[in-house]
Amino acid sequence: MRALLALLMLMVSAVPLAAQEEQTAPYAYRQLDDPAKEEAAHDLMVALRCLQCQGQSIADSDAPIAGSMRSLVRERIAAGETPDQIRDWLMERYGDYVSYEPRITSLTWPLFALPLVLIALAVLLLRRRFARESKP
Repeated sequence: MRALLALLMLMVSAVPLAAQEEQTAPYAYRQLDDPAKEEAAHDLMVALRCLQCQGQSIADSDAPIAGSMRSLVRERIAAGETPDQIRDWLMERYGDYVSYEPRITSLTWPLFALPLVLIALAVLLLRRRFARESKP
């Protein structure tokens, strides 16, 4: 009876240890066989931000989520999807933050237009100031 109880205790305590083993994605650290597809996958991975790390692409990050995203990118490239399709899918899933190349939308166009407006305003103000100083 004690042996059965000891075996049961051992089995119950081994379950959490087995659950803690890290599950790696198949293509997280393994490249595709086709060099052209691997290059397309790598170019996309450099343009995607790791959601866990601060300012690292998924190509540079060692975080588990970055490994999963690298594997996902490689699997989808191998299946025939284009990098733009994969980027769009990831941006729909995680938001615009996941891409280092943001899209211009009705919500983001002011972020791109504001610097141009500020430069034009600075040029106009400097021009008026120097025009006044040059008159006798």
